[in-house]
Amino acid sequence: MIRNYFKTAWRNILSNKFYAAINVTGLTVGLVVGLFMLLWVQDELSFDRFNKQSDNIYKVAIEAGTGLSKQIFNNIIAPVAPFAKNEIPEVKDAMRISTFGGAPLSYKDKVFVEDNACFTDPSYFSMLDFPLLQGNKNNPFPDINSVVISQKTARKLFGDEDAVGKTITAGKDELLKVTGVIPDYPENSSFKFDVLLPMARYNYFAYIKNSTSYDGKTRVATMDADWSQFAFQTYLLVKPNTNVELLKKRLQAVHERQKPEDAPVPYLAQQLPAMHLYKADGSDAGFSTVRTFAIVALMILVIACINYVNLSTARSMLRAKEVSMRKIIGANKFQLFMQFMAETALLFIIAAVFAFALMYLLLPQFNSFSGKQITFSLSNYNVWLCIAATLAGTLAASSIYPALLLSSFEPLKALKGKISASIGNVAFRRVLVVIQFSVSVILIIGTIIIGRQLNFMLNKDLGYNRENTLTFNMNDDMHSNFNSIKNELLKDASITAVTRASRSVLTGGPSTGDNDWDGKPKGDNLWFNQLHADENFIKFFNLKIKEGAGFTGTVADSSHFLVNETAVKEMGLHEPVVGKRLRIQTVNGTIIGVVKDFHFASLHQTIEPMVFQYKPESCWRIYIKTTNKNAQRAVQATQKQWTTYHSNGIPFNYAFLDDSVKKLYSDDERQSELFNIFSAIAIVISCLGLFGLATYSAQVKTREIGIRKVLGASISRIIALLATEFMVLITIAILIAVPIAWYAMNHWLQDFAYKISIGWSAFLIAGFGATAIALTTISIQSVKAALANPVKSLKEE
Repeated sequence: MIRNYFKTAWRNILSNKFYAAINVTGLTVGLVVGLFMLLWVQDELSFDRFNKQSDNIYKVAIEAGTGLSKQIFNNIIAPVAPFAKNEIPEVKDAMRISTFGGAPLSYKDKVFVEDNACFTDPSYFSMLDFPLLQGNKNNPFPDINSVVISQKTARKLFGDEDAVGKTITAGKDELLKVTGVIPDYPENSSFKFDVLLPMARYNYFAYIKNSTSYDGKTRVATMDADWSQFAFQTYLLVKPNTNVELLKKRLQAVHERQKPEDAPVPYLAQQLPAMHLYKADGSDAGFSTVRTFAIVALMILVIACINYVNLSTARSMLRAKEVSMRKIIGANKFQLFMQFMAETALLFIIAAVFAFALMYLLLPQFNSFSGKQITFSLSNYNVWLCIAATLAGTLAASSIYPALLLSSFEPLKALKGKISASIGNVAFRRVLVVIQFSVSVILIIGTIIIGRQLNFMLNKDLGYNRENTLTFNMNDDMHSNFNSIKNELLKDASITAVTRASRSVLTGGPSTGDNDWDGKPKGDNLWFNQLHADENFIKFFNLKIKEGAGFTGTVADSSHFLVNETAVKEMGLHEPVVGKRLRIQTVNGTIIGVVKDFHFASLHQTIEPMVFQYKPESCWRIYIKTTNKNAQRAVQATQKQWTTYHSNGIPFNYAFLDDSVKKLYSDDERQSELFNIFSAIAIVISCLGLFGLATYSAQVKTREIGIRKVLGASISRIIALLATEFMVLITIAILIAVPIAWYAMNHWLQDFAYKISIGWSAFLIAGFGATAIALTTISIQSVKAALANPVKSLKEE
């Protein structure tokens, strides 16, 4: 019986190739897009869940500051981890991670820089599921000269040789012994460190070996006694069912007891699997994008299903006699239902085969585009789970109603030609067309607004001159010989200026709440974003001085500060600001200038209070200004200086600030491109269905069109006859889509501190665009029907 169902279904498909092709094409495109995006969503939601203890591992952070200085610190102080482990019964284990910029590694003649490097505690290997392929997991760091590397790094250094026991050189002359190798990290891991050094090494070189502490008064013997440096990611493994709110209060209490000047510092605890898509305070950090793409993927699938439902129900009248004959010769309603379900299933099987083939072909491009490494393997359980859910849902949505409708005709009425499409069925098809084009218009509006916001961010004046500026971090030798390097660089005509700072101007830097000034309100908890710079920094970036002057490079500048406008506002200072006292940590000094606000982070964030300090000894990042015409020559001149001070052969790695700004918005740019693709696909699928319906409409009105032409109707009147109904539906779709799109995009723009205003032009462009595309689609078939010979059509009828 089942074989007969599919045999009959195959014959029906062959006898209606045009409609079958439309359905298969729409379903194939919908399945490809839907499956790709649902696999992407599944990957995003799976981050860090492979760790067996993930639900009981919490990352600790603090929320500090008031007003515009209020921010979340994901790096906290070192003593929190040992305190929690030793003093709080619910905490089973703890680990800290301190990341650092590229680690130059060399072994024999192999030299390269590994960017993903960190110091960490041995508990890294017991709390997280990263087994050692080589080495002792119970003692991964026998001494402070130990290093654990990833399998990828081991291959780079040693090829197929065993890595454990070999000695490598880090930096200029630090010798490290490889004591462990971990497998390459899963793609859905938040931890991807290829070089792991013991925290004991950090403790020795940053604290024990130093003669004075951060405050210059009392020596801090170990990092566990330093309550000032917010430089450590901290993770706690807690017992199941731990009261996390109580845990946070205990951590906050001990912090404020040790550092009362920081109070209040509410502690935050975030479950490990939530880190990828949420901020530490639970606010969105990517989940809205995942949710949006999941909804859009489902919308694309729904549009594809609507095509099938619309064409099946529209063509039901043409199959009424077929159904009636089947009933007369003995077929019951269930058998007819199963027959039409088989037809739908067969179309889906064909569409699924094409979809799988396309996915295999397009997977490399999709991964390159999305920045993922998703594998489409039919042996993968997660792939089958996603495929099964998608196919089952889509098949059910598109097949049940048409099958019920087709199997419900009364045979005698159908054979006598007395059956006609019910008003309900026609209305249902119209509703589906409206839904299709509403979704398409929403996506078009979203594409326009996202594109405009991205263009706004890339072209907005950030308040400083970033053009033709190359930058990189200096090593010890370059730092010590900065003045000589600067003089040599300025001798080259391609280089116009050189300066240095403690960090990139594109990222927020270290912050401090340890401050005081004249008139500071009691209990105020203002945190400053700190930047150390030399005397040329302000002029180099063409920052505007609103009041006072910049640094002069004299000894007196060591007790001078520059603050931005936001800092002045948050401090509650009134003009004249210059001359007022300010203390930042242990430096008690004077404000000598106010810098106009500039964007030192992405436009997702508001400008924070900022303080500039003259401290060249802390400036490890160099900035070099050139011109667009002489950029390559400037790179070559800079590379020459790099080579001079890098005898170990470390490759020259630099970046232009313009390129770095674009990278800040790479996720936004990818989202914009995805919406472009989504809207194009939605329009294509919708137009396929519209083309099929227009073709059907022309078929059933063949006699009417012939009679009208014989009676003198013009071609334009015939086209209007066929197109008017569809254009009314599309107009309704636009009216429904506009308020929904406005609400959705207004909500999306809330993620940006600086954003465009939503004007009516986006809605007008989307409306006219969708109307023009739909009209063109309908007109293709309408013109063909209007030009047909009426004598031939009436004769056939």
